[in-house]
Amino acid sequence: MDISSVHLRKRKQGKSGRMSLYLEFYKGTAPGPDGKVKVLRDYEYLNLYLDDKPRTSAEKEHNKNILELAKSIKAKRELEIKNGQYGFDAGVKNKALFLPYFKAEAEKKATPDDSGNWTSTLKHLTGFVEKRHSSRITFREIDKAFCEGFKDYLRDEATTRTGKGLSSASQGAYYGKFKACLNKAIKDGILSVDPAKGVARPKIISHKREYLTFDELQAMAKAECRNPALKRMFLFSCLTGLRFSDCHKLTWGEVQQYGKGWRLVFHQQKTKGLQYHDISKQARELMGESGSPDDRVFFAISAYSAYLSIVLREWALKAGITKHLTFHSGRHTFAVLQLENGTDIYTLSRLLGHREIEVTAIYADILDKTRREAMTDRIPELSGLNL
Repeated sequence: MDISSVHLRKRKQGKSGRMSLYLEFYKGTAPGPDGKVKVLRDYEYLNLYLDDKPRTSAEKEHNKNILELAKSIKAKRELEIKNGQYGFDAGVKNKALFLPYFKAEAEKKATPDDSGNWTSTLKHLTGFVEKRHSSRITFREIDKAFCEGFKDYLRDEATTRTGKGLSSASQGAYYGKFKACLNKAIKDGILSVDPAKGVARPKIISHKREYLTFDELQAMAKAECRNPALKRMFLFSCLTGLRFSDCHKLTWGEVQQYGKGWRLVFHQQKTKGLQYHDISKQARELMGESGSPDDRVFFAISAYSAYLSIVLREWALKAGITKHLTFHSGRHTFAVLQLENGTDIYTLSRLLGHREIEVTAIYADILDKTRREAMTDRIPELSGLNL
């Protein structure tokens, strides 16, 4: 049944002193079960509010601007109806609950490589919706303001399991899954337009990443360290790209002989993604003798601590390196050395277990900077130049 007219309506919001604006779509009449004529209507709540009794000039200006916005939305809906883009079926679909739809999409995407981001996005979306809206929010209520609000929530309020704020990379990844769900809803005919259009994706903020050049890594390998277990584990990270958490929990049951070489099959501690990670002969030698399947490979390191950070920096100084190294510098070293030796960015992304290629691209930027420095700073100036 076609919509014949659209009306802009107001509804008082309890004692809040605000009035909610919504659109009422008139769809004609039909006989009801009791034989009486029933008026058919549909509604679209705009998430726009007026001050019920504006007193100041600012409040009056606010009401004027909000009304103009509401009228422009009404005009847009009338145009969509005229062009056949806003029919009865679309109106019904628009009433679908958003969170159950997203949850169903997350379950469909529950692959070993990508389930973590979908699950985490669902968790943060639920937190945002329950805090600002209602868990029964429909697609009709997903607008640009909602998208901006979710992006701000990821930046300012969402936290990790340890209570820390989300990294810019995580913000971008979770917002990306939210956008993917909206795009799927458009394909399914639930949304006619993209509510996130014009909302910029969170930017990944690049922090300084300390890494070792190959010559510096060679110097570290030759230098003595007062904690041999830390030395083996750090060099192993440099050759494999594994984080401290993954090195620390690695067991012999996750180490497999694969052809003539060795492969690690493990779930990343951070992302829970399953990794198939081939390692070099030298990396395997750093692991030492095999143990029982449940034994940790680097069992001599109980946990990362300030003490280990001090030992790592003392060892670096013995190797003539003054960089502010952390254990994570081993992962950065692996990434930069891989790119320097011809590994493409996509392959490196898989090796590091990144779900977003933008995160890996940061290492390409580091390499470009290194190349620029090589071209501009490494060759001494010519003396006695006579042109």
